[in-house]
Amino acid sequence: MLQDKRNLVAGVLRRGLSDAFGLDHDPVVEVPPQRRLGDLASPCALHLARELRQAPRAIAERLLEAVDPPAGFSRITVEGPGYLNFHLDRTGFAAAMIDAVPVSRSAAIDSRAKVIVEHTNINPNKAAHIGHLRNAVLGDVLARALRRLGQTTEVQNYIDDTGVQVADVVVGFLDLRGCSVADIEALPEPFDYVCWDIYSEVGRWYDGDPQRLELRRRTLHALETGEGRRAEAGRLVARRIVVRHLATMARIDIDYDLLTRESEILRLDFFVAAFEQLKETGAVRFEESGKNAGCWVMPLADSEEFQGLEDPDKVIVRSDGTVTYVGKDIAYQLWKFGLLGRDFEYARFGGGSLWETAPAGPDGGDGGGERFGEGSRVINVIDARQAYLQRIVRAGLEALGHQDEARDSIHFAYEMVALSAKTAEHLGFSGDARLEMSGRKGIGVKADDLLDQLEAKSRDEILERRGDDGGGEAAGEDIGVLARQIAVAALRFFMARATTTRVIAFDIDDATSFEGESGPYLQYSIVRARNIRRRLREEGLAQEVPGSRVAGLPAGVWSDDLWDLVLFASQCQETVERAAATLELSLIARHAVDLAQKFHAIYHRHPILHEQDADLRDARLAVTQVFERSLEALAAILGVPLPERM
Repeated sequence: MLQDKRNLVAGVLRRGLSDAFGLDHDPVVEVPPQRRLGDLASPCALHLARELRQAPRAIAERLLEAVDPPAGFSRITVEGPGYLNFHLDRTGFAAAMIDAVPVSRSAAIDSRAKVIVEHTNINPNKAAHIGHLRNAVLGDVLARALRRLGQTTEVQNYIDDTGVQVADVVVGFLDLRGCSVADIEALPEPFDYVCWDIYSEVGRWYDGDPQRLELRRRTLHALETGEGRRAEAGRLVARRIVVRHLATMARIDIDYDLLTRESEILRLDFFVAAFEQLKETGAVRFEESGKNAGCWVMPLADSEEFQGLEDPDKVIVRSDGTVTYVGKDIAYQLWKFGLLGRDFEYARFGGGSLWETAPAGPDGGDGGGERFGEGSRVINVIDARQAYLQRIVRAGLEALGHQDEARDSIHFAYEMVALSAKTAEHLGFSGDARLEMSGRKGIGVKADDLLDQLEAKSRDEILERRGDDGGGEAAGEDIGVLARQIAVAALRFFMARATTTRVIAFDIDDATSFEGESGPYLQYSIVRARNIRRRLREEGLAQEVPGSRVAGLPAGVWSDDLWDLVLFASQCQETVERAAATLELSLIARHAVDLAQKFHAIYHRHPILHEQDADLRDARLAVTQVFERSLEALAAILGVPLPERM
């Protein structure tokens, strides 16, 4: 809402500069650091001093004479060396905030255009671990933000069911342990935990006799062709693991629109279609000699982005005819933009709202007319180590002449997750603040284990705060639900709050703290606000104040600290817009925490229930309403569940 006022001020100043000085200038409008300096301010007089050859304050005073306060503002003042400061009509603005939607459709977004967000993308060979949770949370928060802003958004989860990781698990089952496909199917849950152990076990088995790697090669070939017992075992392993991964992500309220399977990309010859395009445009060439002899490569030496690399040419098809990961990614990216000229078949996954790419025939489907892909922008959430490969995918689109799509192929990069020393020790590892995950070695924190620990820690915190053992069976059930809500908030907020350029050390105590910068702190803040309304109801007083009543309040009821909270809440919209545009989602988390802290700061100074002055009570209640609705909106984007009680 404040952004609308900012635009209004900019327009008034633009016209004033034209009238007073004959200038065509776009003025900067910002929020001043101190409330006494107004609610919005512009340093345009300082910026134009050299051009106009006048003192900034003289320019500001002349401009002040040329403009009137725009609608919704009470006055304009000149401060300091020449700042023009605009003071909002506090009563009118607060009344409008009562009825405003804190975060709504953005005027800058074309809702007809589709954004595809691809995230999670866990190899279906073992249980999800803590690093996967950061990817999934960041992708989910981004999708929630885009949808809240009115952007048509499709969320995809890529399933690499023909890769080395799945092949190794199949080798582990069939060759190392001597299982049949029926044996694999009969294994109890948690199946992904069983595969976790087998995956690390088969790695050690290879080390014992390198000739066993031939089994991996044979299995990879079977997975790609889809034929034989090894392919059947691979399909079973991948599907059972995907079911487990989806259940893990559902625990933290993450879902998807489409599961895209690499096996279907291969079966439908997506790369063949993409490869023909690459050859026709000269984007790839066949190497007759040198270390890449017999390979098809994408020459990148002439690209500024790849200059300085020792070997800038990227192999797309190996000499044995197999396609590299980046080759398949180029084909997939072309499909996402609707540029490939072919499509998948689709079917419901498990009969729910989730779709999957499906094989043709009795077990497949045509999706009933459902369409996926054809995005105008594609955002791939992949860790920072994959930056080089993502650049090559963009280079592939550029080489095919798709300049706009290359520009709109966005790598949402993030750094990895480690553990704090205390948390590593708590989870059974040696106290190493940089415990690195290694699925090949079987080292890592399984996502479900971490969530179990977070729920247990949350339950202990609840019982300690309530000072009892749960108060009976019904209360115990309530505590179980609440512990899950707190655990979800703790994990999701921790993953979203840090800038994506930082490696984060997950700390279970920090994440579950009811004070400080945490998800539970946001929950506690909302519960505190809701308790005010509950107590008002118990006393027979109004729980809400309408905007019409707020509009009639005297100006004197808005003390600076109350007003500061209202003004800060009005910046939710632009904060979410900026976070979605820059992919810096920590801005949303930071704004939510700052908003909660401002509310706690006024909580004791401005009591509502026992305030005798009706105007003051209603003003304070109005501010509480604005706070509650604004934090609810930010929490929904962050995926932080909001309980009624803590």
